[in-house]
Formats: sequence, C-alpha cells, structure tokens
Amino acid sequence: MTSRTDRAARNDRALLEAARAVLAEDGAHASVAAIAARAGVGIGSLYRRYRTKEELFQRLAVLSLEHWNEAAEEGLADPDPWAGLAGFVTACVEFGQGTLAPIAGAVEVSDEMDAASRRGDDLLDALVRRAQDAGVLRPDVAAVDVALLIEQLGRSPLVDQLRKQGRDDLLPAAVRARARLVAIALDGLRPGAPGGLPGDPPGEELFTGRWA
Repeated sequence: MTSRTDRAARNDRALLEAARAVLAEDGAHASVAAIAARAGVGIGSLYRRYRTKEELFQRLAVLSLEHWNEAAEEGLADPDPWAGLAGFVTACVEFGQGTLAPIAGAVEVSDEMDAASRRGDDLLDALVRRAQDAGVLRPDVAAVDVALLIEQLGRSPLVDQLRKQGRDDLLPAAVRARARLVAIALDGLRPGAPGGLPGDPPGEELFTGRWA
C-alpha cells in the first residue's frame, strides 16, 4: 500500500521533471497549471500542499540542489578523480541541471535552498581541487567554470524543440548528439590545451547575484 509520504515524494519528482520541461519552453512565465498538467497532478491537490507558486518553486529548487549534491558525493566517492568529475558533470547535464535558472530572482531564497547551495559549492570545490591535484584537470579551470558549463549543456535547444514537437523519431538522435557535445566539452577540461582560458575566472556572483 502506498503511503502518503511515498505519494508526496513521487509527486515531487514528477513536478520537478515537469517544471524543467515547462521552464525550458516558457521560461519565467511558466504557469503552475502547465507544470501540474505536465506532471499529471491535480492543481487542487498541488495547492493543498504548496500554498503559493513561490513555495512550489522553492521546493523544486531544493530538489534540484539535492540532486546536484548527490551527484557530487557520488563523484567524490569514485577513486578515480577524473572519472568522478566527469561522472558528476554528465549526471547533472543529463538531469537538466540549471533548467530552473529562469526562476532566479523571482523567488525568495529560503534557508533550505541556501544550505543546499552552500553544500553544493563545497562539494564542487572538492571535486575540482581533487582533479587538479591529480593533474587530470587543467589548472586554469575554476569551479564556477564547471558549474556554468553544466548549466549551458543541461539546456539543449534541439532536445527541447523536438520534445515540444513530439518528434519521438528524432529525439533519441538529439540526445546522442548532446552526449557527444558533453564528451567534447569534457575533453576541453583536460590539461595540455595549447592556450589558456581568456580573462579572469568567473566569480560566484554570477550565480548568487541572479538569485538575490
């Protein structure tokens, strides 16, 4: 028998997946009704659990951050520093990490969001330091570079467009094409590149400033 807690957790996962898809299509104008419909959750039951759109988005942001942190912890548990970092990046891209970025600045950052975000920053810093100490990550790459790379690759215009069109015939090929781009990008993180990266490393304000 499914408990109320199990049902709520299942609905949360469905809402997060739906929110990523709807935000990819509609951006910050995404409606709660569209997200609920995509998730197969009744709008009435959704509002019984989340009193406002902001409260829903805050919960979805926490779930997304928790996925980031779990992927980072799995990466750090891998004895191979490069495999751990590459696995983390791949897992976050495939999850669609960063697709909640359109709501940045539209919701208040809750204490739970802040704590999960700080934990994620620490974990990513550890992944980057470990890979650089092992000589498998180019030394001029900063943790924010990796985070921004994940955000860029996590939102695929091609995949989003084909999904919206219902082109199931082309969608698998688009997903495979994105996997190739991820591999190309990961190779660019390896040491031995002929030239250095342009400009100074990006700062954390590129993330925190958007959410203020």
